[in-house]
Amino acid sequence: MSDTLNNPVTIKLTGRIDSGNSAEVENDILRQLEGKGIVPLILDASDLAYTSSAGLRVILRLKKKYSDLSIANVNSDVYEILDMTGFTEIMNVTKAYRVVSIEGCEEIGRGANGTIYRIDQDNVVKVYNNADALDDIQHEREVAKLALILGIPTAISYDVVRVGESYGSVFELLNARSFSKIISTEPDKLEWCVREYVEMLKKIHGTLVPKGKLPDMKETALSWANFMKEYLPEDLGSKLVTLVEAVPQDDHMIHGDYHTKNLELQGDEVLLIDMDTLAVGHPIFELASIYNAFVGYSEYDHSVIERFQGFDHETGKTFWHKVLVEYLGTSNEDKIREVEDKARIIGYTRMIRRSIRRKGLETEAGRAEIELWKKELTELLLKTESLDFDRESISDGSANELNIEASTDNLGKVLDFLNQKLKAIDCPPKTGMQIEVAVEEIFTNIANYAYAPDKGNATIRFDTSEDPLAVAITFIDQGMPFDPLKKEDPDVTLPAEERSVGGLGILMVKKTMDEVTYDYRDGKNILRLKKNL
Repeated sequence: MSDTLNNPVTIKLTGRIDSGNSAEVENDILRQLEGKGIVPLILDASDLAYTSSAGLRVILRLKKKYSDLSIANVNSDVYEILDMTGFTEIMNVTKAYRVVSIEGCEEIGRGANGTIYRIDQDNVVKVYNNADALDDIQHEREVAKLALILGIPTAISYDVVRVGESYGSVFELLNARSFSKIISTEPDKLEWCVREYVEMLKKIHGTLVPKGKLPDMKETALSWANFMKEYLPEDLGSKLVTLVEAVPQDDHMIHGDYHTKNLELQGDEVLLIDMDTLAVGHPIFELASIYNAFVGYSEYDHSVIERFQGFDHETGKTFWHKVLVEYLGTSNEDKIREVEDKARIIGYTRMIRRSIRRKGLETEAGRAEIELWKKELTELLLKTESLDFDRESISDGSANELNIEASTDNLGKVLDFLNQKLKAIDCPPKTGMQIEVAVEEIFTNIANYAYAPDKGNATIRFDTSEDPLAVAITFIDQGMPFDPLKKEDPDVTLPAEERSVGGLGILMVKKTMDEVTYDYRDGKNILRLKKNL
């Protein structure tokens, strides 16, 4: 019986199935199943144009006898009937997929799990390496949707197609050009690409992700480190694992494969693509991936980056260094080198493991490449005591900070920013409403009084903390010094005709928040609200 269970039977359905021929179709199917036992049954509906309720009854009777029954390659009209009648809930039903050819198409991106091709002026298709990629496609669509909701500009797949022996996701990218293409054809725009690249990177790293929505990159990096213990001296292998274990936990987003082929310029909008590697984690894991893309993978063979990105190794090194300068907000070479070395530890660990698993030790070039990376990794491990680094200067421009003109016209934008952050951490509705009221009161006060009669900017910073889980919203302005906490609370026991007009807003803030603090420092009003969740 186990042999037959491993050999499903596929039976083709053709034309129309209705009350006039359903009995004949059923008998024909049963004849084809004679002597085969209770086997997995696949009904291939690629040539089925229509089915009435009579055809559905045939399928239902077959399902009762052959519990492991599925229907494959269903056209959209038949799928709609099966979905409407609940058949998609009781058995596996898969749609027929449009066939797309990539012959002669331009490759515009390549990632760990697939390659992206432009199939026409308006559309691109990501072809997955895994031939059975439907689960991968579903995952990428879900995480891309999550990223879009959290404020990361990306393209969402609108169709799934067959490409050769695999599957692909189709995206609309009208006349878009990758940053790799821009750098290789318009070298004078390198600095612009660096600024836009880092701006998007900070936006990603400033985005807090709800618990459990994305995998934790630290767990993945730990698996790389444990793999390497077999290929390093015992003390250094153990130190590598200890270093990764000590990386602070972080629930902010990282892309995981952030290179210039995965950033597209469409019109004047920059879009992030290839989202299946999204995770959460400390930015050192992202920087390691970026180092590999622009330096590490082509360190032994400089032609690697030319084949992959379209520009040479020196341009890759220059781009990487400029990105670090912009990202870290410093031109201090010692600080830049310190962070680079931490990233290289993770980067070399990942590359060595990848090469070994791809049988790199079985070729002369592979062994030479691994030996080069292993030598660099060993030297770095001997002098490095932590993979963490100072991230204070990275907050500027992050997605957790909004700098905006202090005007009541901008209140809607402030509340949109706030609600996006509260949604990302699954803030309870009642608590969210209290925070929103407090933020509205404080921002309105700044807008009306801080710079009057002139105008100025306000910065609103959103942070979270644990033990207990809490959010903090900090308001910073450079207006007239004013401590609203010193203002005497209005007497709310007085009758309406005896109450003063002012003070109720600040009173509501103090009553609903768990902590409200004020400081005037370096010419700035700094007001901080804290609310436990």
